[in-house]
Amino acid sequence: MDYKKAASYWSEKEKESLRLDEDTLWEQMVTFIRAHNTCALATGCDDFVRCTPIEYEFKDGKFKLFTEGGLKFKGLEGNSNVSLAIFNSYTGFGNLRGMQVTGTARLIEPFTKEYMDLLAIKKISMENLNKLPTVLYLIEITPVRIDYLSSEFKTMGFDPRQYLCFDKEEVKTEGAI
Repeated sequence: MDYKKAASYWSEKEKESLRLDEDTLWEQMVTFIRAHNTCALATGCDDFVRCTPIEYEFKDGKFKLFTEGGLKFKGLEGNSNVSLAIFNSYTGFGNLRGMQVTGTARLIEPFTKEYMDLLAIKKISMENLNKLPTVLYLIEITPVRIDYLSSEFKTMGFDPRQYLCFDKEEVKTEGAI
């Protein structure tokens, strides 16, 4: 098996792909992200990997995930690089929609303003929070690259797979809640 050849498939296609302008693509991405609320979050370090289905909020161009804990933290402890996937059920090649996000994760301290703001968005009261057997952890994921596959792009005259890369210091927030 030629793993390098297989791994380069999309990067080779990207060299000649018909691309949407970044603002239009970002609008399409945000619309897709907002139309969903659950992703598959992949974390890992050394020989350990974990993929967790988890609910998210999308705020200020970043994914915010509340969690009670779990093995995903074993991966996060040794590696802040993560990947998440959001997708529709497969119903045929003419209706493909799926997204892969590569990014960096950071933990937000409980009860900070940022943490409390998200609790309010999620409508989680302090009363209900205090009833939980553990603190809710808040993971924030800043996208570094988003790859978005949408059959709709092909009908618009573009390649169905589009991507955006982000500067780690500047997160695109226009159109984000």
